[in-house]
Amino acid sequence: MNASARLTTLTRLGFAARGLLYLVIAFLVLRGGRAEDPSGALQVLASGAGKWLLILMTAGLLAYGLWRLADAALNIERHPDGSKGLGERLGAAASGLVHLFLAWQAVRLIRGTASSSSGGGGGGAEQGAQTALGLPGGALLLLLGGLVLLGVGLYQLIKAYKTSFRKHLDARVANESWVKWVGRLGYAARGLVFLITGYFLLQAGLDEQASEAGGMREALAWLTNPWDSIVAVGLMMFGIFSLIEARYRVIHDVPVEGAARAARSKLPV
Repeated sequence: MNASARLTTLTRLGFAARGLLYLVIAFLVLRGGRAEDPSGALQVLASGAGKWLLILMTAGLLAYGLWRLADAALNIERHPDGSKGLGERLGAAASGLVHLFLAWQAVRLIRGTASSSSGGGGGGAEQGAQTALGLPGGALLLLLGGLVLLGVGLYQLIKAYKTSFRKHLDARVANESWVKWVGRLGYAARGLVFLITGYFLLQAGLDEQASEAGGMREALAWLTNPWDSIVAVGLMMFGIFSLIEARYRVIHDVPVEGAARAARSKLPV
C-alpha cells in the first residue's frame, strides 16, 4: 500500500472519528441536557475510553485534517471554478485546521497534559473574540466572522435541502432514501448550529463584548426544550452520516508521492 492509499484509509478513519464525536454530543444532550462541542466530546471519550481508541481517533483526525488541507490546496475533490469552488476550498481549509486542532487535543489527552475541564467552544470562541477585539478594527473582524458563520450555516441548510452531499457517496448507497434523510437531518441541524454561533459572534462584534461569543456548546445550551433535543437528534443523524461516509465516501487520492518528488526536485543539489 503506497502513501496515498494509506492516507485515504486513515481519512476514512477520520470520518468515523468525526461521527463518534457527534454521537457523543447528541447523547449528552439527550441523556441529561449537557451541552458540549467536539472538543468537549473528545474529553468525555478520553475519560471513559481506552487509550487505543484515542490513538486511532488521533490518527484518523490527523489524516482527515491533512486530506482537507490537500483538497484546499490541490483541489483533489474537483471543485468547480469560480467563487463557488473557491468557497468550497476555503471551507475545506477551515475544516482541515479544525480537525488538526482536534488531533492535537487528542494527543494531549493521551499524554495526560490536557485540562480536565471541557474548555470547549465557548471558552475558545470567547478567547478568540477577546484577541480580535484587541486588534485595530477588531469589532469589524468579529462582524465579518459572524457573517461568514451565517453563510456557512445557510450553505449547510442548502445542502440539506438539495441533498447535494450525496454526490460524494458511492452509487450503491447515494440514492437510498434512508441515507438521504439521515444526511438531510444531519446537515440541517449542523446548519442551525452555525447560524446560532454566527449570531453570537455578530452580537459580540456589535456590542464589543467578547463574552457574547460562543461555539457549539453555547449554541446547544442556548436552545430551550424541546429544540435542544430536536437539534441533538439532528446532530446524531450527522454522526451516523459521517459513519456512512467512512465506508462509502468516494475519496480521491492525494498525490503524496508526486508532491514529495516535486518538493525534492526544488531542493538545492
